[in-house]
Amino acid sequence: MVTLISLRPAILLAIVCGLLPSSGLAAALNDTNGIPYLDSAGKNGYHNFLAADKHRAFAIAPGGGWSWKGGEDTAEMASEEALQSCRNNSMQACLLYALNDEVVFDAKAWARLWGPYQNRAQANRAQTGKERGNRFYNLAFTSDTGKSIKLSDLKGKVVLLHFWGSWCPPCQREMPELQQLHRALGVSPDIRIVMLQVRENFATGRKWARQQNLNLPLFDSGVTNTAADSLTLAEGKAIHDRDIAAAFPTTYILDKHGIVVFSHIGPVAGWLQYLPLLGDVATRSGK
Repeated sequence: MVTLISLRPAILLAIVCGLLPSSGLAAALNDTNGIPYLDSAGKNGYHNFLAADKHRAFAIAPGGGWSWKGGEDTAEMASEEALQSCRNNSMQACLLYALNDEVVFDAKAWARLWGPYQNRAQANRAQTGKERGNRFYNLAFTSDTGKSIKLSDLKGKVVLLHFWGSWCPPCQREMPELQQLHRALGVSPDIRIVMLQVRENFATGRKWARQQNLNLPLFDSGVTNTAADSLTLAEGKAIHDRDIAAAFPTTYILDKHGIVVFSHIGPVAGWLQYLPLLGDVATRSGK
């Protein structure tokens, strides 16, 4: 079990588990299983990329974003257009996976895609919100033992903030993936997972998790029934849950200053693939 995630061990773990190709051991060009985060639609897109005329490029982003361009005059043009299209589609930083007939994926560069991270002064000036670069809303919640906690109390930790409900089939499907990530992180001094239930009371969510033999860091959002659609901020005000999450589940990664570095609406497939990125934000943010 990993008790402290740092950059290089995290990348090594992901490579050993077959989750990421190393830059020195590139996957075969036609091996779609070697492409991080790619879903079935992305794999179909990659097959189209392989069939396209040169010059062609395929770009990917954490969370499953992807794009490709083919038939361009130069490799540089194909690369630039694929990367820009990927950024437009995913709102995340993107990286080239393949260019013409070569896999050019760089695992070390991939692990750093959530950076550069804001320093303390920049973070203090950040606007409150849910977008990348915002300081996330200072939510109030309680531990499973009833201890009152504010999100700002976790400053100095990387926080994986997850909104879910036991009534939500996509949330249910994602839980085994989150369980694997939680086990891999172990008792990390730098990374915390905070799971907050929505549209149900805490006891209902916790009961379902126990019935599924899930041992996850569940916290009580304060929601008490299925009709309740607001969460509480530290200053006592309420915020509508849809202002934070357009759909459930929704996940945010916050750096050590509480700044959003990544968000994803819907279930994540392959949470272990995020170990290199989590390791990087744990190592390099909070300065």
